Amino acid sequence: MKKFWIGAGVAAALTLAGCGGGGEEKKAEAPKADSAAAPAGGAGTPDEANGGTITGKVNFEGTKPTMKNLDMSATPFCTRAHAGGAPSEEVVINGNGTVKNAFVWVKSGLPDKQWTTATAPIELDQQGCMYKPHVLALMTGQSLTIKNADATNHNIHPLPKVNQEWNESQPPGSADKQQAFPRQEIMLPVKCNIHPWMRAYINVVSHPFFAVTGDDGSFTIKGLPPGTYTVEVVHEKYGNQEVQVTVGAKESKTADFTIKG
Repeated sequence: MKKFWIGAGVAAALTLAGCGGGGEEKKAEAPKADSAAAPAGGAGTPDEANGGTITGKVNFEGTKPTMKNLDMSATPFCTRAHAGGAPSEEVVINGNGTVKNAFVWVKSGLPDKQWTTATAPIELDQQGCMYKPHVLALMTGQSLTIKNADATNHNIHPLPKVNQEWNESQPPGSADKQQAFPRQEIMLPVKCNIHPWMRAYINVVSHPFFAVTGDDGSFTIKGLPPGTYTVEVVHEKYGNQEVQVTVGAKESKTADFTIKG
């Protein structure tokens, strides 16, 4: 059973189950890509002063999985970068029992607008033969800056379903690369053809209402117009969960998710 709590001041318990309940849990499969480009209509930006806010955590319930160390022996530089070994980042459970690298976004319910693209680039670095961060998110059309901090050659190869696939090498000391994705796509995998253990996931969204959980498993989505929204959490191993949240102007609601291992 999956549980999440939604409340304004006092949380109300809801039960998640595949055959009923207040939310919907989906099997751990690759989320479907949304091939639609950003909607038409007037341009919009989040109104953080007057809009609504949704906050929460992605909790983990059950036996914490033990991630195996990645085999980097094919490249001595990579092995030397991790004296104690480099565990897989497929599942990262924080010290407070929450889940890192979960993507949370407003899946539906927003006004039909073309939201203004953020101008600050999002960075994807290659450090110690690992992609950093493991999961990232940006808006459609927003610049992605790709760096190589390692003294070894890397290769960046996104595997999209609706965006254009590309495959580029990045030698050590070379200039940063700039890319962008014109279409919305969730959990777009990225691999390195040189180092097969390297994996990252890029989430491309046509609006700015999304977050990726960090070391405390929390997320905050600000500036929402008053309305009822479908909020979804997506994890590379544990799949998807959804919940309906209604938020008013200057109102804050809580939506906690629980992933069961």
